[in-house]
Amino acid sequence: MTRMVLTSSRFSQTVLALAMLALLEQVHAVSNDSEVSINVGVGGLQGERADRARFGQYNGLRTGSSGIGILDFNYRRSNEETDQLILFQGSNLMGESRELDLLWKKQGDWKFGATYGELVRYDPNTITTSLIGAGTTTPQVSPWGTSSDLDLKVKRTKLGLSFWKSISPDVNFELSLKTENKEGARLFGIGINCPSVVAPGCRGTTGISTGWALLMLPEPINSNHSQVEARLSYAGTKLRLSGGYYGSFFSNVNAALSPNVPSSLNNPVGTLLPLNTGLQAILNLPLALAPDNQAHQLDLTGLYSLTPTTQLNFKLGYSQALQHQNFAAAGFTGAPAGVSDLGGKVSTTLALAGVSSRPVHKLSLRADVRYEEKDDQTPIALYNIEDKSTYTNRQIPNTKVRAKAQADYQFTSEMRGTLGVDFESIDRGVFTATSALSGISALRQKTDESRLRLDLRRSIDETLSGSIGIESSRRDGSNWLKDNSGTGVTEVTDLNNPATAFAQTAIFMPTLANRQRDKLKLSVDWQPSEAIALQLSAEDGRDKFSSPSQYGLARSSMNSVTLDANIALSENWAINGYLSQGLQALHQSRPAAYIMSFNNTSTCAGIGFTGKPSGKWEFGGNLGHTDDRNVYAQTLDAFADANSVALLASAGGLPDIVFRQTSVNLFGKFTIDSKASLRVDLIHQRSHLADWTWGYNGVPFAFSDGSTVWQSPNQAVTILMLTYSYKWK
Repeated sequence: MTRMVLTSSRFSQTVLALAMLALLEQVHAVSNDSEVSINVGVGGLQGERADRARFGQYNGLRTGSSGIGILDFNYRRSNEETDQLILFQGSNLMGESRELDLLWKKQGDWKFGATYGELVRYDPNTITTSLIGAGTTTPQVSPWGTSSDLDLKVKRTKLGLSFWKSISPDVNFELSLKTENKEGARLFGIGINCPSVVAPGCRGTTGISTGWALLMLPEPINSNHSQVEARLSYAGTKLRLSGGYYGSFFSNVNAALSPNVPSSLNNPVGTLLPLNTGLQAILNLPLALAPDNQAHQLDLTGLYSLTPTTQLNFKLGYSQALQHQNFAAAGFTGAPAGVSDLGGKVSTTLALAGVSSRPVHKLSLRADVRYEEKDDQTPIALYNIEDKSTYTNRQIPNTKVRAKAQADYQFTSEMRGTLGVDFESIDRGVFTATSALSGISALRQKTDESRLRLDLRRSIDETLSGSIGIESSRRDGSNWLKDNSGTGVTEVTDLNNPATAFAQTAIFMPTLANRQRDKLKLSVDWQPSEAIALQLSAEDGRDKFSSPSQYGLARSSMNSVTLDANIALSENWAINGYLSQGLQALHQSRPAAYIMSFNNTSTCAGIGFTGKPSGKWEFGGNLGHTDDRNVYAQTLDAFADANSVALLASAGGLPDIVFRQTSVNLFGKFTIDSKASLRVDLIHQRSHLADWTWGYNGVPFAFSDGSTVWQSPNQAVTILMLTYSYKWK
């Protein structure tokens, strides 16, 4: 039998909520136009902690007792004489995702709002570790210590205030303030594999030393993000204007993670060995966490009606993003001479102009141009010294120009067509000559992409309508740029010249490569009667990439089909259902390594019902199932080494990742009278996850200090809740 437990914390929350309701009742006593409703209840949860991992990530049921308390309320008060309205709502007040919302307004004159909310996110993994001080800024790695389970969670607490005031019939002012605190810890870590240019003398793992390390070091979280927005708006007969300011302020109490790593760690097969030369010093270096930063933005938007059928719109904006976290205050040393902080500064200028018109009754036209320039003004300094080479940081400017034009034409009362043309140009600016690239073979300064869209929608009769759309886009760009490691880049103008061309093993970023994209969309709506409605939608798309190499991402594809149905069996009973399947595929290869075809297939199905057999009884429920599968089909490049050949032959490649989940939700509601009702909810969820990311064949993933991360593959949870609702005026 499930045991019901209410913790002292939840009890105090109950007392607070009841006190608020008592205050509302006093207000209600002197008002005849108030309405109050309240939901109170209890519930029981069946399932061990390991069974709640995925189900309880955000609802507070990952850990804790098996009892559930339910408390919601809704208060509404209006006054016709003063034209004022007050709304006060509270939801899930006995849970960990509680919210309070207040709205107080005088129609057409002013409005005040306030909101408070909490949300806790639990890590779904079962973590076992001997780490000392997990979740702090100074964790101590202890591979020989006693291990215990670690629950990682992050709590968000938000508060928001808003105010709106009508200054005149044409002018109004709006102000909003938001702040959110985040506290806790999340799964995080560091790792390095020798040999490495940053650790001269460090070699790979041998029989007497460990030259590779991966450590779980949870990120300590204690930060605040505050936002402020003010806006003044004008609405005239022909002209509308809105000008505003937006500010974002992020502060992090934890500037760095400084681990204490011993001189010995496990090698890849779990044997404790001394660390190779220089490895311990690297692992003990402080790791920077998210730095304090802020951003400010001014904007002006407008709409002007030239004629009753033609309108002009525009937007102007300017913003600055700043990052001045002091290195020494954060605990970092070795900064370039005369440099105390990054001095990060990115200024963004935005301009948009558009027009929409309806020159004739059947034709509608729209066009707009958008210009955005990001000017990276961060100072350049010598931050990197590696293997007798020196490099600076890199400025990353970006200029985007986007233009769109669209025409809609009503051929007949049953047929409508849309033709659209889009263009986008991106200029990534001049490469910072003193910086260097890592992990990629080339850059590209400019890319241009054009897209053509055509849609046709037709009503065949009163019960059947559908649409078909095609889309095709092409992307190319300027010549490729080869990195010269700290002395700039070279523009490759002749890909066939052996002296300047790229190596056959080069890999190019798919976001910069030439791409051809084609899509086809189809939708059908069929309603043969008032009781039956069916919707079918399908989409198919193909991407083909080309670059000066046979390696990298070559092509990708996606397609999806969705069917929705709603059927009214009678005035009191109805059923609904859906079925969808989506497929995604990526085909890519690495030089002297694997050629992989990644395929993801996701299938979802569900059926539900609602019924009201009598005036007092109401029933409903739904059954849903999800099946998601990732398949990694692998072969080898002709130049793959013997070890790769042997590994693929023995292991057969990466196993599939499979996630399946089935959920059942049932409810029954009995209306006692016009004020009170009783409701019973039953929820059952079963899930299966086979994911080699955090373990395989029952063996948890292990870090170099012996810490393990694991998630139970099969989980099942059942919840039974009883809720009493009461409302009064």
